[in-house]
Amino acid sequence: MERFGYVASALVGISLGLIGGGGSILTVPVMVYLFGLHPLLATSYSLFIVGSTSLVGAINNYRKGLVNIRAALYFGAASIITVFITRKFLIPLIPKNIVTIGGFTITESLLTMVLFAVLMLLASVNMIKDRREKAPEKECMDCVRFFKLVGYGVLIGLITGLLGAGGGFLLIPALVFLIKMPMKRAVGTSLLIIALNSLMGFAGDIGHFQINWSFLIFISLIAIAGIFVGGLLSKKIPGEKLKKGFGWFVLIMGIYIIVKEVFLKS
Repeated sequence: MERFGYVASALVGISLGLIGGGGSILTVPVMVYLFGLHPLLATSYSLFIVGSTSLVGAINNYRKGLVNIRAALYFGAASIITVFITRKFLIPLIPKNIVTIGGFTITESLLTMVLFAVLMLLASVNMIKDRREKAPEKECMDCVRFFKLVGYGVLIGLITGLLGAGGGFLLIPALVFLIKMPMKRAVGTSLLIIALNSLMGFAGDIGHFQINWSFLIFISLIAIAGIFVGGLLSKKIPGEKLKKGFGWFVLIMGIYIIVKEVFLKS
């Protein structure tokens, strides 16, 4: 299974390079089902892998002028604080056995995977549905209220902190339709926000988990290589069609996780 895990790790980076998001949502399932990690540890590893991979992608986009630093800081201010607090203080408080209902025990592992599956379903719908709205050509940082940005930042910080996912499927539409950011700049800016959030979340985990650094760095390097491959492929493959196909795959995976964790476990 580990061989499939290495291939899947490359696909995470490739998807980030191709469509600017979505791939990170596969990192936790890959860590859990292909490498056999505990779900909470998997979310921690995911933060590092997604963060380092997104950072490389963000730097690459910045060199092309496709990153809005100001927007990244606006969105990141609230989300970075939220994700750090979540990983540092809230995650350690979650009990192993949360509640028992009629002989069925909801454990931290079960809750983590089911919540992650729900997130996958939401992300897949976002990727599958047709977007008829035309992305704007001119950015407007002054047309958004501060508290709305803070609200989005806190929401994305919670998602990243609890589940180890980057939240690109929420970030990109917010950047496009709230700040009126062109799609390509939204993708690049999203990668920077995801990198800051994820790496800060991982920093909050230090001391809570025993990290296998050699394994983690190796997987991250595979994903980073994938993002460069994805960047090259994006010049030849229509991103919107690929995004829709990837969305269907994420949908199937989300349903599989719910069935496996809820109905197939005794």
